[in-house]
Amino acid sequence: MSSPVAFAAAAPPAQQENAPPASLKKAYLELRKPPTGGGTAKPGERYDQIAFDFNPKELSFSKAAKWKRSPQRNAKKSGVPEFQGADPAKLQLEMFFDATDTMGDKVVKAVEKLFACVVPTDQTLGDKRGSPPWVVLRWGVLNSFTAIVTNVTAKFTLFTPGGLPVRAVCTVDLEEIAGAEPRQNPTSGAPATHDVHLVVTGDTLAGIAYRAYGDPALWRPLARANAIDDPMRLRPGTRLLLPSREELGHGQ
Repeated sequence: MSSPVAFAAAAPPAQQENAPPASLKKAYLELRKPPTGGGTAKPGERYDQIAFDFNPKELSFSKAAKWKRSPQRNAKKSGVPEFQGADPAKLQLEMFFDATDTMGDKVVKAVEKLFACVVPTDQTLGDKRGSPPWVVLRWGVLNSFTAIVTNVTAKFTLFTPGGLPVRAVCTVDLEEIAGAEPRQNPTSGAPATHDVHLVVTGDTLAGIAYRAYGDPALWRPLARANAIDDPMRLRPGTRLLLPSREELGHGQ
């Protein structure tokens, strides 16, 4: 079960006399094209963004893992939990849109952009695996994980006399895209390439091994392949090479 954690925006400390005011950084959702060759390691080029009219008051992140408990014979308690893999990280946020200054259609267009994020892009409609846009929340020094939008709920709260919405609050759910780029076709004659996984907060080697190979026990050879001495200290932002199962020696 995931445990949401809310990160509230802290109020800035009192500024010293004559100190310059901190510059305001506006948050936005960056929209990127899905990779043309499939895979989940590297997004395509940036093509648009959805700006916040007002920065969010809080961001709610959650991360969950799967555990299996096997009952023990002649015991009142279950056995030691066995790690079965980690679910993608999730982020929920609110976006507030307001067009009362112009009474125009800015709010409607922003909501339409959000709804378009939950369906395949025009470029991938012909693909059997149509993909929605990839998004990243950017806010000053804060950059979230690369994600897809899984749900958008829009509530219009103010209208013009003609019925045009000019104010809205949208709840947006993001889900992490985890994994790696597809491998080079071994029959193509091209040099062998390795997949890459970008470590995010909450990742473990066992979880990465489970998603990449379907076997969490391969975390040890994965650690050796990346010269990791302390598997308990994975730094977010680290890029891990994901060799093939054959190169890992099948985990033996």
